[in-house]
Amino acid sequence: MSDSPLLLTPGPLTTRVETRRAMMRDWGSRDPAFIALTAELRERLLKVAGGEGTHVAIPLQGSGTFIVEAAVASIVPPEGKLLVLANGAYGERMIEIARRMGRAVEALRWAEDRPVEPGAVAYALAADRDITHVGLIHCETTTGLLNPLQAIAQAVSDAGRSLILDAMSSFGALPIDLQTTPVTALLASSNKCLEGVPGIGFALVDALAVGKAKGNSPSLSLDLAAQHQGFEANGQWRFTPPVQVVAAAVEALRLLEAEGGPRMRLSRYQANFDTLAVGMLRLGFPLYLDPGLQAPIIATFLPPTDRAFAFERLYAGLAQRGFLIYPGKLTQAESFRIGCIGALEPADFARLLVAIEAVAVEMGLSA
Repeated sequence: MSDSPLLLTPGPLTTRVETRRAMMRDWGSRDPAFIALTAELRERLLKVAGGEGTHVAIPLQGSGTFIVEAAVASIVPPEGKLLVLANGAYGERMIEIARRMGRAVEALRWAEDRPVEPGAVAYALAADRDITHVGLIHCETTTGLLNPLQAIAQAVSDAGRSLILDAMSSFGALPIDLQTTPVTALLASSNKCLEGVPGIGFALVDALAVGKAKGNSPSLSLDLAAQHQGFEANGQWRFTPPVQVVAAAVEALRLLEAEGGPRMRLSRYQANFDTLAVGMLRLGFPLYLDPGLQAPIIATFLPPTDRAFAFERLYAGLAQRGFLIYPGKLTQAESFRIGCIGALEPADFARLLVAIEAVAVEMGLSA
C-alpha cells in the first residue's frame, strides 16, 4: 500500500501499486502500441464474462453513468420502450436517463430491501407488448442487494425482449456468463471489481444488436454504434481517450487473471465481507439487508439507536485513521456504507474494526 487512505467505498477504490504504476507512461492515442493496448482491453473484457464470439466490447470515456446513458440511447431505438426494474437509486437513475434521452420508459419498483421478482417481470412484459427492452441493476449499489440475474434474464428472453444489464458493482467478481445468460448489453466501469481507476465505462453488446443500433443515438459522443464502428475500422477511439486510464485498466485485468479470475476475486471479497459483518454486529451496527440478499460488494449498516452516534464524527474519526467510508443512500432509513472491494484483504477489515471501536469510544457510545 501507499500513504493514501484505504478506500472502503464502491469506487473509486484502493488499487494495487502495479495498476498505479501503469499510469506513469505517456501514450500516443494513434500510436500502434496504444492501439494494441486498446485491443487487449477489449479482448480481456469479453473474456471476463465469456462474451467471445457473441458480443463486442465497446469502451467509452467517462464514468459508469456515461456508459448507461450511451447504452440506453443507442440500444433502445427511438420507437422502442424501456421497462426499468428499480429497487434503488441506480434503477431510478436509469429511468431518468431514458426520459432525458427521449425514450418511452416504464418502471416496475420494489422496496430498497427487496429483490426484483422474475414472475412480476414476466407478467409486466405479457401485459405490455410495446416494451422492447428491460433494464436491470445486477447489484444495486444503494444497498449491496443482489438481484436474481439468471431468472430475470430468462423471463425477459422468454418474452422475446432484450435485457440491458447494469453490472457496475458485479462485473469482475460475481459470476456472469454471457454464453448461458441472455443479455443484450452488459454495462460496467473500470473502477469497481476490476480494481482499475475511474475514467472508462464499457458495454459488452450482442453483435447483432450493435448492427441494429446504428443511427439510434441522439448524441455524437455517446453513440455506441459509431464508437464500435471506429474501433473496427482502425482500432482507434473516435475522440481523445484517457490513455493512462486505459493502461491501468489493462494492468488491472491482467492482475484479475493472475488472481484466478472472478471466482477467486469473489472469494477474497467474501472473506472481507464476512470479517466486516461479524465485527460490525459485535460493535452494534447491524446490516440493513437480509443476509440472503446481500452481495459481498458493499454493505449497508444501520446506525445504533444511541443518540451519541453521529455519522459525521464516525467518518472524520476513521478518515484521521486512514479509512474512508461512504454515507448511506437509502431513502427510508439512516445508514452508512462500507465497501468490501478493491485491493484489500481481511486483515485490512480487522484493522478497520479496531478503528471503528476506537471512534465509538470517543463518541461515548454505549457498549
